[in-house]
Amino acid sequence: MSALQALHDFLVGAMHIERRIDPFFRPFVDAIAREPLTCLVQALIRARLPDNELALAEEQPIAGEDELIADIIANMSQYLRTHYTAGTAQRAGNTKTHGVVRGELVVRDGLPENLRHGLFKQPRRYPVWVRFSGPGPALPPDIEDVGVLSIGVKVMGVPGPKLLEDERFTQDFTGISTPVFTTPDLIANAKLQAAIGRGLPLFYFIGPGGHFLDALMQALWSRTQTSPLETEYWGCVPYLLGEGQAMQYRFRPVGAPRSRIPGLPGRPSDNYLRDTMARTLTAQPVCFEMLLQLQTDARRMPIENASVRWAAPDSPPVVVATLELPSQRFDTEAQLTFASQLSINPWHCLPAHRPLGNQNRGRLRIYQALSLLRQQMNATPHVEPDGSETFNPPLAL
Repeated sequence: MSALQALHDFLVGAMHIERRIDPFFRPFVDAIAREPLTCLVQALIRARLPDNELALAEEQPIAGEDELIADIIANMSQYLRTHYTAGTAQRAGNTKTHGVVRGELVVRDGLPENLRHGLFKQPRRYPVWVRFSGPGPALPPDIEDVGVLSIGVKVMGVPGPKLLEDERFTQDFTGISTPVFTTPDLIANAKLQAAIGRGLPLFYFIGPGGHFLDALMQALWSRTQTSPLETEYWGCVPYLLGEGQAMQYRFRPVGAPRSRIPGLPGRPSDNYLRDTMARTLTAQPVCFEMLLQLQTDARRMPIENASVRWAAPDSPPVVVATLELPSQRFDTEAQLTFASQLSINPWHCLPAHRPLGNQNRGRLRIYQALSLLRQQMNATPHVEPDGSETFNPPLAL
C-alpha cells in the first residue's frame, strides 16, 4: 500500500504542476482538439452500451441498487467523520463554497408547447440562491483541485406539491463543468467512493479494471478554472419534463470573458476563484442561459448511463430561461455561513421534473443521509430559504 500511495501522490503532484501551466496552452488545445477527441471517446463509450430496448424516459433499476446506495452512504459518511470534527463538517461532494449569490431565474415567454411543463409552464421571474463550489470531498487550495466546478441553483417561490416534504416552495438544479458525470452508474460510483476512502481516487480511473474512457472525458473537460462565472455547467443526468418526456439541462454563461489568474505559474491565492467572482460581481451583473435538451433516442441518450453525452441532430438544446445575477457583494462571513446551511438536492422538485436514472435514484437517499449527518455534526438545523434573507453588509451595492 505504501508504494501505491507514493505512486498516487506522485501523479497528483504532477497534476498540480500541470494546473499551474494549463492556462498558457489549454485554450489553444481545446479549440483545436477537444471536440474531435470528445466525439471519439464518446463513440467508444457508446459502442459498449447494451441495447435494452427501453422507451423514452423509461428507467431500468440495476441489480443490487439498494446495497450499492448503502455502501456509498457508508463510505462517504466515514470520510466526513474521519476528516472533520464536530462543528466543521463540510458537504461530502461539491465541497468548497466559492460563493452563494442572489439572483433571478427568468422563464422565457413563447416556449414550444412540448417544453411548457413544470417550472417552464409559463413565463415568470423566480428568486434564486446560486451556490458555486468545488468538487470535494476535500478543501484544497483552488489551484490544487481537480479542475471541475459545480453549481447549485435553488429556485424559490415555486407553487405546487414537491417530491420531498422538507421544503415546500423550492425547485433545485445542480450541475458540474463537464458534460458527463464522473461515474457512469452507481456500481462505478461505489468503487470511486471506496477508492477515495483508501486515499487512492486516481486508481479508480487508471488502475486495473479502471474507467479509462471516463478518465479521458474528465481530462478533456477539466482544466484550471479562471472563475465560476466563466464556465458552462451541465446537469449530466436526466429528469422528467412532463409525463413520458425526459430532458437534460445546462447553464451557459453569456458574454463571459476569460479572466487572468494572478500569480501563475507560481502560487495564486488559495481562494482565487472566490476573489475573481467578488471582483466581477462588484463591477457588473452576470447572466447565464438555461438550456433544455429533450431525449429523442433512448440508446444514444440513455437514462441509466451518465458517461454518455446526449447528442442527437434532431434534439438541439433550447434556451428556456436566463439566470440573472445582479451586481452584489457576497464574500462576507455571514453569507458564507448561510451557504453552509443550505441543502441543495435535485429531489427538491416538482413532480414534472422528477430525477431519472440510477444515479439520481441514489441521490435521493445519499443526499438526505449526508445532509442530515452534516447538520447533526454541526448542530445546524435544516433551512428552507425564501429569498428574503439579508446580510450585513447588504448584498446589493
